[in-house]
Amino acid sequence: MEMNLETISAVALGVGLSASAGFRVFIPLLVAGLASHFDMLPLGESFAWMGSLPALICFGVASVVEVLAYYIPFVDNLIDSIATPLSVCAGTLLMTSVFPAENEWMKWIMGLVVGGGTAVTIQSGTAITRLLSTKFTAGGGNPIVSTGEGVAATGFSIMSLITPILVAVIFVGFIAVFLRFVYHRLRPNSQ
Repeated sequence: MEMNLETISAVALGVGLSASAGFRVFIPLLVAGLASHFDMLPLGESFAWMGSLPALICFGVASVVEVLAYYIPFVDNLIDSIATPLSVCAGTLLMTSVFPAENEWMKWIMGLVVGGGTAVTIQSGTAITRLLSTKFTAGGGNPIVSTGEGVAATGFSIMSLITPILVAVIFVGFIAVFLRFVYHRLRPNSQ
């Protein structure tokens, strides 16, 4: 498979949507489904169902329930344990649905490694942020964190459709900073 601008843009789009699934699982699926429904996002042939009315209704209801559940203190931390594996699934699905490869195995491997990996990295960061917010504010700061995550999931999902390469660069930079922070926090002191 040759790397051309179309392939690079598709990978960047997949990274942006997958990373957005790390903030909220269902909002990026809803945005991608709506974009597909209105012919703004060409999905792979086997992913056309994502733009169907039943799928859009499911994604819409799930998005509303997910967003509202994150505003309930301490329940939001419980939801993170469910959202982490779901974000891997959503990230994998989103990356696979836009990745232009003829080989189905290649699409799914790329989807899992890049899409699922990106989503779980962002989800891990949001879970840590929420745990710290719970610890230091007794859950009082969690609605602010939840609002930021919802806005990020929606904004970056939409931006991914418009400027996929820019969004991918932002997320790759964010992930690099996050992983560096975690590495330095977990590294034993060398004294």
